[in-house]
Amino acid sequence: MPIGYPTVPEITYGFGPSASFKGFDLSLFFQGLANESFWINYGAITPFVDDRQVLKVIADDFWNEQNQNIYALWPRLSNFVHPNNQQTSTWFMRNGAFLRLKTVELGYTLPQRLTNKIRSSAIRIYFSGNNLLTFSKFKLWDPEMAGSGLAYPVQKVYNLGLHFNFN
Repeated sequence: MPIGYPTVPEITYGFGPSASFKGFDLSLFFQGLANESFWINYGAITPFVDDRQVLKVIADDFWNEQNQNIYALWPRLSNFVHPNNQQTSTWFMRNGAFLRLKTVELGYTLPQRLTNKIRSSAIRIYFSGNNLLTFSKFKLWDPEMAGSGLAYPVQKVYNLGLHFNFN
């Protein structure tokens, strides 16, 4: 019987409000997806195989003789891949839905009386950022990377700028 959602999102969306008031301006853009499931790629993140290190989340929560937690994230930890642990099951299925603050820009345009003194038609100071926040039930790594937590994650970018317009 079907379990979870498809591995291709059924819903992809984006929205972005903008506002300005007395020289200040703010623009936001959010992107997200919903109704998507993925399986944690057991083979891709199994520690100690192919010189792979152990992820902290696995080191902190695995089953062993001293910690027989049946709800531990990781099955028995070893230096080889257990064939039984690689079976596709709901244990490694995760909700891939997320909402990300993709871009934000906050700026201030100096009043014309100040900019005229240096013969500029406009001067604007701004801050912008990309990928600043992600909201998701999945907390192990960036949900956009889906099942393999060892890929290079989406980068946060911060910019500070000054924009001059001259006549």
